[in-house]
Amino acid sequence: MTIGIVIPAHNEASTIMDCLTSVQCAIEQLPSSVIAYPLVVLDSCTDETLSLVKSAKVEYLTCDYRCVGRVRDLGLCHAIANGANWLACTDADSIVAVDWLTQQMAHLKQQPTEMICGVVSIDNWAHLSRQTQQAYKAHYRDIMGHRHIHGANLSFRSEAYLAVGGFTPLACHEDVDLVKKFENQGYPITWSNKVRVTTSSRLQARVKEGFAAFLANLEEPHLK
Repeated sequence: MTIGIVIPAHNEASTIMDCLTSVQCAIEQLPSSVIAYPLVVLDSCTDETLSLVKSAKVEYLTCDYRCVGRVRDLGLCHAIANGANWLACTDADSIVAVDWLTQQMAHLKQQPTEMICGVVSIDNWAHLSRQTQQAYKAHYRDIMGHRHIHGANLSFRSEAYLAVGGFTPLACHEDVDLVKKFENQGYPITWSNKVRVTTSSRLQARVKEGFAAFLANLEEPHLK
């Protein structure tokens, strides 16, 4: 098996190295029979993200889309063209668990599945109000069968991805749209809390209706 790990990035100089380090650690846990590599897709970056990716000697693409659906699809199609038959998505402001990839492989052995939707943990609650923490924890189901969808923790078979038409070029909710495509075409999906990613709790959103915006909306009523 060959795994392509696609990481979109827009001005993520402060987080990209931690992300890449965590991905490399996860790759090192795989058996030698599995090939895995990260691919960063730099979208309209004006900071030092590109220099950092180069210094890490990680493969990368550049684009000027400002559309996360297009960015993810660009990277995934490149990975498929280079032989990847399993695709894993995370984000440049996220840190994957050391067993992120081995847990995916375990699910593939346990039962037939074409997609795995993992869970996310918040990296830092310190700047968020107690009410926001409570509201988030009341909403979030960190269990098997959870039904949460995160572009920062989503993986699937290449063949199925191509069959459903890939990510739609949406500026947000491209992950939800892709999962719906898989569901509509009857592909089995595993909703796993064993496949884990820690993601940023920042409130300054890169995407208008992304995860940061979700946290910001929870926090806003409690700001003075």
